[in-house]
Amino acid sequence: MSRNITVAALTAAVVGLGALTGAPAATGAEGERPPAPAVTRAALDPALVAGRGAEVPFAEQEAENAATNGTVIGPDRAAYTLPAEASGRKAVRLAPGEHVEFTLPGAADAITVRYSIPDAPGGGGITAPLDVAVNGKKRSTMTLTSQYAWLYNQYPFTDDPGAGLLHPDWWITECACVPSGTTPAPTITKPFRPNHFYDEQRLLLGRKYGAGDTVRLTVPAGSRAAWTVIDVLDSELVGLPHIELRAANVLAFGADPFGRRDSAGAVERAIAHAKRKNLPVYIPPGTYQVNRHIIVDDVTIRGAGSWYTTFKGRETALDTPAADGSVHTGVGFYGKDAAEGGSRNVHLSGFAIEGDVRERIDTDQVNGIGGAMSDSSIDGLHIRHTKVGMWFDGPMSNLRITNNVIVDQIADAINFHGGVTGSTVAHTFVRNSGDDGLAMWAEKNANTGNTFARNTVQSPVLANGIAIYGGTDNTVSGNLVADPVREGSALHVGARFGAEAFKGRLDLTGNTTVRAGTYELNWNIGLGAVWFYALDRDIDADIRVTGNNFLDSTYNAIMLVTDWPVKDTYRIRGVHFKDIKVDGTGTSVVSARAAGSATFENVDARNVGAVGVNNCGSFNFTPAGSEFTLTDLGGNDGGGTTGDWLAPWLLPNTITCDDRPPVVAPPAPGAW
Repeated sequence: MSRNITVAALTAAVVGLGALTGAPAATGAEGERPPAPAVTRAALDPALVAGRGAEVPFAEQEAENAATNGTVIGPDRAAYTLPAEASGRKAVRLAPGEHVEFTLPGAADAITVRYSIPDAPGGGGITAPLDVAVNGKKRSTMTLTSQYAWLYNQYPFTDDPGAGLLHPDWWITECACVPSGTTPAPTITKPFRPNHFYDEQRLLLGRKYGAGDTVRLTVPAGSRAAWTVIDVLDSELVGLPHIELRAANVLAFGADPFGRRDSAGAVERAIAHAKRKNLPVYIPPGTYQVNRHIIVDDVTIRGAGSWYTTFKGRETALDTPAADGSVHTGVGFYGKDAAEGGSRNVHLSGFAIEGDVRERIDTDQVNGIGGAMSDSSIDGLHIRHTKVGMWFDGPMSNLRITNNVIVDQIADAINFHGGVTGSTVAHTFVRNSGDDGLAMWAEKNANTGNTFARNTVQSPVLANGIAIYGGTDNTVSGNLVADPVREGSALHVGARFGAEAFKGRLDLTGNTTVRAGTYELNWNIGLGAVWFYALDRDIDADIRVTGNNFLDSTYNAIMLVTDWPVKDTYRIRGVHFKDIKVDGTGTSVVSARAAGSATFENVDARNVGAVGVNNCGSFNFTPAGSEFTLTDLGGNDGGGTTGDWLAPWLLPNTITCDDRPPVVAPPAPGAW
């Protein structure tokens, strides 16, 4: 009994309940009338994406819409620039002494700030302060860091801004050459291809504030950062922490909620006790140091909420490489390996995982969640600074991933890798992934019967928002994908990376993309907001692209493409576009750069920047026309400068190939 009292008392002390009680809101800062708050979703009017994307508890506000004496930067969609990686392609740059002030749109007791500060001259990052005042009264000073940002060079990147080319034998667009095989050798500007500029931090304000209250972010005079860029403020009413009384409380097993000593062993002892007594494991508020994987099987682990319970760890070098090739370990919860039968009945909820990953080593297992977990659920986690938020190696089945926030990853946010079946990712928010936001990669084993539904993916720095690589009978529905930066786009269907063939049916239904379509460095062309790529094999399945909205596409809305060496080998067939709205393209509605065919029905377009169909086929330019055929099933209306986007003269396979048409920036999207 005495131990239970001690655990309860320590839990209450860490929670700090007294600091969370509400109080009357103070008056506005400096007696000024604050501007009305502009709440957006992916920098859009929320009405344009109603019913799509993740339902989240926070309100997004863009810094460029707030009051500031700083400088708005952007818009710019060119890679390696600060605006390109910002939400909505704009942000606010502050010098020391300058501020940006947001007006809260509703009740809030917590904020998240997305920001960028400079790297150290030699790489590795710096820290710098940011003052937070509410209604003119200073609440806190956040310590910003660029230690997890600023990568350079070619894949898999380096944090050294002075490094020479990692792959001088690769062709690069900057000189349109292979540097090591070019005489005289080209001059490559350093730092080469800087990217991954942003990070974010969360802050509990200590009490509840209301709509109309102001949050001012100020860079103090004398800051080490020559500039601070503020991109987004998310405000949220977190409320009280969750408390679980009938559970194996990790404090009773020696866990340290202040993070001064490693708590991995204590958590494992709590798990063992919980399994013997058929109890859940409870992680009270606190920061728990964990520097390795905790293996979970047949256990429920609940935190007090992702704002209150955090597992934080250092990336640790292994004495000898692991069997899977890892040379580091770090904080993470892993199911057993699929080869050992995997784990079952694992339920994780209500905590944060904060890693320490600053470089990309593809063999490293330094992910927030990993292994194989069947008949399991993951809900309400917040994951940042790991390599991949969640990476699952099948075979495994029936995993439900819901209501998570995954930010600031070196690689993917979530990847279903080989043999994942009957599983779902829903209402999960992803921002600043270093590779695909959400991916199904059917390597060696098909991913079958999975669904990505009602998720939001913003600003993937590399690759795609949502990517499907092979598999059978999968669905991507109701998602919102915004602002991909380079070498990918919003939605991707790829026969590549050795994936199993597409079979059965693939549905891309009711998704919205915005400001999508990046410049592909190797091809020197722009990609579509949704793009199909046949590299390893044909894409030949029943693929239904239905009810999607492609808004403000930088280049094409739709692209179907093969790589030049295999252009006469692989085809793309069986793709059906129906009930689509295209609002703004920099170039065409459809770009066909492959052999094959597709059907179109009720595809409406407006603000199209070039000819509606850019049909190159497989570039053989035969007298019979392009090798790609478009079938008009009716109801395809609207267009742009050249009239109807799918005019009769374009059908079925008129060659209209313009390899790099001029880009015409469309107007901002609006109500249809």
